[in-house]
Amino acid sequence: MIVAIVPAYNEEKRIGSVVRSLLQQVDRVVVIDDCSSDQTYEEAYSAGAVVLRHKINRGQGAALETGHEYARRVGAQYVAHFDGDGQFDAADIQNAYQHLQKNSVDIVFGSRYLDEKSTLPWFKRCIIHPVGRVVDRLFGGLRLSDAHNGFRFMNRTALETLRLRQDRMAHASEIPVLVRKHRLRYSEIPVTVTYHEYGQSALSGFQVVQDLVVGRFLK
Repeated sequence: MIVAIVPAYNEEKRIGSVVRSLLQQVDRVVVIDDCSSDQTYEEAYSAGAVVLRHKINRGQGAALETGHEYARRVGAQYVAHFDGDGQFDAADIQNAYQHLQKNSVDIVFGSRYLDEKSTLPWFKRCIIHPVGRVVDRLFGGLRLSDAHNGFRFMNRTALETLRLRQDRMAHASEIPVLVRKHRLRYSEIPVTVTYHEYGQSALSGFQVVQDLVVGRFLK
């Protein structure tokens, strides 16, 4: 069974179409509504998703871990991480599944930088991405071309191993660290990302670094 985990916060405009596209590729879609103030819950449910709701806004990392807990309980053999804003292409899940099987890896990371399918804003490509790579190396992550891409596909071994402690955006740096620590086999594939709006700000990038530093001292 393949389960797609979709964190969502105020995504009522796109979450329905995201769920419907995913249901053509996976067996089950679980949307984690991170205390949205709009109709995200209703739109996701009516589109066919299992919807779990946080009573307070906890962040994307916490939403993913809630999805992990659900996937473990229902016996998922494979899990896909997928954003709720409509930027990813659900067809990439089948590519990730085939790549994982062919190359005998535990987790596949999506990348915007392995081909020219994705058009990135200048600030992301030239500022946030290079700084993010430096931060990931400093905190013991993997040598990935795009560690902060939200598209991931993993097997049951990775699902049982990856227990996220970073509630917010720093989970994107935490995951490669855990993959390296537990010696999981990994690979990257190109994925399509279509931007509907600007995305991560410089301020949120600094928040990621702060979360990582605090997390290291609280280990």
